[in-house]
Amino acid sequence: MHPQALFEVFGQPVYAYGICMAVGIIACFIFLMWAFWYRNFNEEASDKILIIGVVATAFGIFMAMVFQSVYDFIEDPSSGFRLNTSMTFYGGLIGGVSSFLIVWNLYVFVIAPRVKKVKFLQNNMNASLSDALPIIPIGITIAHAFGRLGCFFGGCCYGAPTESWIGLPCAHGFNTELGMTMDGVNVIPVQLMECIFLFMLSAIMALLYFKFRFNCNFGVYAMAYGVWRFIIEFFRVDHRGDLVAGITPSQFWAIVMVVLGIGYFFAYKYWFKRFMKHPERQKPLKEAEKAEEAEQTPAE
Repeated sequence: MHPQALFEVFGQPVYAYGICMAVGIIACFIFLMWAFWYRNFNEEASDKILIIGVVATAFGIFMAMVFQSVYDFIEDPSSGFRLNTSMTFYGGLIGGVSSFLIVWNLYVFVIAPRVKKVKFLQNNMNASLSDALPIIPIGITIAHAFGRLGCFFGGCCYGAPTESWIGLPCAHGFNTELGMTMDGVNVIPVQLMECIFLFMLSAIMALLYFKFRFNCNFGVYAMAYGVWRFIIEFFRVDHRGDLVAGITPSQFWAIVMVVLGIGYFFAYKYWFKRFMKHPERQKPLKEAEKAEEAEQTPAE
């Protein structure tokens, strides 16, 4: 654990948590770039998915702070609503996914069909969002895994105090519910446990997609992480506010994720599957251009 700043850049402190988040986001986009290239997404499809992804990531980070601020306000309305830098993963996920879907559909169904004179806004993508959905959750879990590693260094999102062999001093700050300072206290390292789980989940989804051509990774991700998060919450003692009585806010959203994950399998079968363009079955761009040139060349 290292909650203190590692160094300063232009007078601004840089923490291990921030570095892990940055590494996770970069690793996510590097993987997506490689996966889109490997699955024969053309340059336009890759660029536009990634550009919208960057916008969604920025908005997701903002919403992660908004969600935590809302939880704090619900718990203590007398202090008023104020946006703080504390974040909750589910807020980031909901904000990121929803903003991505809004911008994507706005572009594909509203902007591209009406603005035909601007080349950049034309839709010449050889892949649809349905083609990208099996890949995107793998990138999300990679970024999230590094984020949880950052939580370990930052001493947040920690587990309950324990005297067992598994305990590690990876908690920081004062815990109001326990009435004690957590610095130096051995706790269940749920941050590392979740980090390992997420890396394993990303590897499993990559195997399912690249080896077995499985296209429902989004459903697998939502269900697997929802179940995991619901269970791991019983071992955490860091208070993050209230939303629904009897369960933590994260357990509430975990239930929602499981339901959405189940629904995704039906949505894929009866809807999303129809929109897939299968770029991996198309000829690579250079080969297609050569074939077209050969057809246009008159025989001697």
